[in-house]
Amino acid sequence: MMHDYLLELGLEEIPAHIVTPSINQLVERVSQFLEDQQLTFEKIEKFSTPRRLAIKVSGLSDTQPNSEIDAKGPAKKIALDENGAWTKAAMGFARGQGASVEDISFKEVKGTEYVFIHKEVIGKNIKDILPGIKKVIESMNFPTMMKWADFDFKFVRPIRWIVSLLDDEILPFNILDVKAGRMTQGHRFLGNPTTIDNANQYEAKLREEFVLVKADERKDLIRQQIAAIAGEKGWVVQPNTELLEEVNNLVEWPTAFSGQFDPKYLNIPEEVLITSMRDHQRFFFVRDHEGKLLPNFISVRNGNEEHIDNVARGNEKVLTARLEDANFFFTEDQKMTIESYVEKLKKVSFHDKIGTMYEKMLRVRSIASTLFNELDLNASDVNEADLTRAASIYKFDLVTGMVGEFPELQGVMGEKYALLQGENKNVSTAIREHYMPISSDGALPETLYGAVLALADKFDNLFSFFSADMIPTGSNDPYALRRHAIGIVRILENRQWDLNLKDFTQHVQEKLVEDGTAFGVDVKHNNSELHHFFDDRLHQLMDNAKIRYDIADAVLSGNNPELIGKLRYAELLVSESKNSSFKDTIEALTRVQRIASKSKNVNSIIDESLFENDSEVKLFKVISSLRFNLEDPTQFVQNLFSLKNVITDYFEQTMVMDKNEKIKNNRLNQMTVLNNLITSVADFTKVNVK
Repeated sequence: MMHDYLLELGLEEIPAHIVTPSINQLVERVSQFLEDQQLTFEKIEKFSTPRRLAIKVSGLSDTQPNSEIDAKGPAKKIALDENGAWTKAAMGFARGQGASVEDISFKEVKGTEYVFIHKEVIGKNIKDILPGIKKVIESMNFPTMMKWADFDFKFVRPIRWIVSLLDDEILPFNILDVKAGRMTQGHRFLGNPTTIDNANQYEAKLREEFVLVKADERKDLIRQQIAAIAGEKGWVVQPNTELLEEVNNLVEWPTAFSGQFDPKYLNIPEEVLITSMRDHQRFFFVRDHEGKLLPNFISVRNGNEEHIDNVARGNEKVLTARLEDANFFFTEDQKMTIESYVEKLKKVSFHDKIGTMYEKMLRVRSIASTLFNELDLNASDVNEADLTRAASIYKFDLVTGMVGEFPELQGVMGEKYALLQGENKNVSTAIREHYMPISSDGALPETLYGAVLALADKFDNLFSFFSADMIPTGSNDPYALRRHAIGIVRILENRQWDLNLKDFTQHVQEKLVEDGTAFGVDVKHNNSELHHFFDDRLHQLMDNAKIRYDIADAVLSGNNPELIGKLRYAELLVSESKNSSFKDTIEALTRVQRIASKSKNVNSIIDESLFENDSEVKLFKVISSLRFNLEDPTQFVQNLFSLKNVITDYFEQTMVMDKNEKIKNNRLNQMTVLNNLITSVADFTKVNVK
């Protein structure tokens, strides 16, 4: 017989951004619990609202399957005394297994004999197993957890009721003072408490009490309601995915409605209006068919249509108050010059161990200048004067009233105000784009100026915090340095800019000293740690790109100093690994590496007059030609992987460790030179070809 099991946790309102991860976690944990208990089932349905997390397991088996096991007891020397009689240990073991000593057998495990009892285990009934789901609930973790009353137990929010039904029967357990039963709660204002008689009644019963328990159903309804309003009004609305998810997790019975605001506020930058509506009030903004922002919005109420006009008016008043503030800040901010804002940054701390935001900008200006030269940018690509100007002012909007009120608009308002005060597009756009990417997979700067300024700013963050010995450890990364490092790599990769981190660090140090802009930051401090930090980020990106772990490890263990060069070589080696000759080639290259590692006190000078066979001459010519292809990674790797036969012939005809010291050292020199070329791609000893 198959069963259905319903579990509902009734809670105080859960923060919207936690609802979806929480129900997914519950499904995953319950699924694992059933698997561990060897209970088969057909599917698990999930239900979630701001006030409840629930699942229904369908097609549950009656019992665990019966099984046969060999229970292991004490060692034979403990189970038998010196006369061969059973000891108390053996008899106690047998009794504990529901058997007698006559059922004992012996088996050897890792050289030692133990006693065993073979027995059949009868599967438990589902009713005896499912109450154990209490431990599943108690083991859940959340980003924010709280205690309530006098209890020490923590959960995402206080638990107010629990439903636990196997078909139509309560499976009892309790968490703290809350006992599982069949009573649930309807909508907080529209519904009433209701009794669930059978697990399959859950959705229908709560629908009667104005609760749509399926998140996808609510979300589809919200989309339909928004589309209906937009169609009726002639508006264009493209619901933001994240906002739709958040709104959906704020309501149990959604009803969309529209509102409006004074058109005079359309003089405020669009980004401010959208932020006020979307991020602060959770409204969906609307446009006309030409793409122009309209003085209207759509919102969603957690309730029905009763008194919906009053609800709309209330929302309009709240939005108007916020827009009035925004209008005030927008007007007042323009009364001050950029230079006066920059002056204010002298009193704004970047970090108490590092210095002020003004000092950071001067440091970034020097780093940006170094990047301009390091990346070989020229006047046709980037006007260095514009780059310098952008780096000199790019944080000024942090002390404006608008950014103080709307912190999420930093950079955006910097661009707006810069344009209003006569800065050119290159400078203004760079101010906005320097924050990008704002997440590990976020959008990248579109302009060269924005890309260079973003690199300079992120490098300064890394140099500054590493200099102050504030290096991320474990999961602790309060200053998002991992994200900054990934951002650097992604920008470089997107632009196909090679950057030698070692040389760049040295040149930045020299530039900061020359300009007098270090302000106590030593960019070479913890330099090796910074290199490892970047290698870890590169490894992460390679993992995301499904690059073989051993190939990623080999490339990052090589001697290539270019950040993006390492990514290129990893991709090229993945391509080469698909060839049938890959294994033999790797073995040939690693043979060179191992022999070169035996070289001591040798140099890279190769004396051709000491060659004794054609294979030495041929290898020498190949090495010479390889040196000319270092600038083209694709060609270099192809040429390197064409060496298999040359290397094989060399070792068949040549004894490197010759008795003649001069010949031996000359051959070791040749191995060393070739090894340096090989390891500029990767340490191939780390590639698994077994």
